[in-house]
This record gives sequence, C-alpha cells and structure tokens, in this order.
Amino acid sequence: MNKTNNHIINPKSKSVNRLMRYTLVLLVTILFALLITADTANSQVSITLPKVEIGNKSAGGANLSTGIQVLLLLTALSLAPAFLLMMTSFTRIIVVLSLIRSALSIQQTPPNQVLIGMALFLTFFVMAPTWKTINSDAINPYMAGKITYKDAIDKGAKPIREFMFRQTKGKDLALMVQMAKMSKPRNESDIPTHVLIPAFIISELNTAFKIGFMLFIPFIVIDMVISSILMSMGMMMLPPVMISLPFKILLFVLADGWQLIVKSLVMGFS
Repeated sequence: MNKTNNHIINPKSKSVNRLMRYTLVLLVTILFALLITADTANSQVSITLPKVEIGNKSAGGANLSTGIQVLLLLTALSLAPAFLLMMTSFTRIIVVLSLIRSALSIQQTPPNQVLIGMALFLTFFVMAPTWKTINSDAINPYMAGKITYKDAIDKGAKPIREFMFRQTKGKDLALMVQMAKMSKPRNESDIPTHVLIPAFIISELNTAFKIGFMLFIPFIVIDMVISSILMSMGMMMLPPVMISLPFKILLFVLADGWQLIVKSLVMGFS
C-alpha cells in the first residue's frame, strides 16, 4: 500500500526543461547577431595537440582554433544579457515604464519583476522581425553549411546594425565619431559597431526621457489642483499625495493608459 510511484514524472520539471530549452535557442539566435566584435584570426591558428590513445580510439588531432571558438561562445553567453539590454528596444521600454510608475507616485506597484517581464516581452515583439531576418540570413545557412562562420557573423550583424541606425540620432552618432577621432565616414558601413552602440544608447535614453516628460504633465496638474484645494481648506498637514493618488489612478484607467503607452512605444520603433 505504501509503494512509491517513481515512474510518475513531475509536470513542473517538463515545463522547466522546456523553458530552459527555449531560452537556450533564443540566446543562440541573439549571439549570432551580437558576436560582431569577435574578429579573431582563428584560421591562422593551427596548433595540433599530441595524440592520446585510449583503447582502440584516438583522441588526438584537436585543433586549438575550435577551442578558441568555444571559449568565445562561452564568453559571449555571459555577455548576452548586456547585449540584450543595450542593443535592442529594451532600454527605452524599461525607462518609460519606470517613469510612468514614478509619475503615478506608486513606487512599488507594479513591482520590478512585472515591469522587467513586460519590457522583455515587448522587446521580443519589437525585435521579432530583426531576429527572423538573422535566422533566415545567418543561422540557417550556417547550420546547413552554406556559409562560413565569418559570413554568418557579418550577415547576422547587418539587421542589428540597421535597427540601431534607424533609432540613432545624427548628432549622437556624430558625437561618438568625433570622440573616437575617426575620419568623416562616407556611409553607414564606415561606422564601426563599437561607435554605433553608445550612440544608440544615448539616443534611446534621450527619447525615453522625452516620453517620460510628456507622461508627467497630466499627473503634475492633478497634484497642483489637489494641493491648492487642501491649502484653501486649511488642511496643510494632510499629504497631497494621499488624496491625489486615487485621482491619478482613475485618470490613468479612464484614459486606458497602458494601451496608449504600449502602442506609442511599439509604434515608435516602426
């Protein structure tokens, strides 16, 4: 009667394994597009290790260039979160969502986990066309053996660069070119990626703060009206934030604020 059912598989473990597998596939997709600074001369490095006989099998002939590629891949995996945050639409989205929470004067609602999760899924939605292009132009041909490793990196980096160029302001790009002490570029291909990325980040932060400023205006008006009413009633000891908070939430709900914010954020990347 007390037999243990070891054959029963926990359904939670299946969902966790499936989530880990999907996450790994997404990371590999991103890495092919983001290994744009990995300009190594692997083809020139060819050191052969001594052969080690194990039984009837030979474990020698290992090429060091393969080990270097594995090392670069592991390094890129550790840097993948930074690439995801800084080279996609995530920066603008998370800053705007944080500013709208501050404008509502609710510092812990929605919690950080909800905002980050929402920003991640909106980032996946915005970047989906770019990642599809990377998958069709770089990853699939490389897996099929039709192009080389370097060609896959070049083809995978092109859609990411095009996305960043579309969102980067000319003055920010000119600033980074000037600080890099480069000659005047003739076209976009003359601008290296390490110059494009900081210019893109500056432009994203600038755009996010402009959107945040527009979001603050109606809520500041509510705070001023509530403060004036309390002052006229002689209730100076009552914090105006306590009275204005329900009116801010009511205004945000009646205006369908989340839909407007998400729509403006997604359309801003079109």
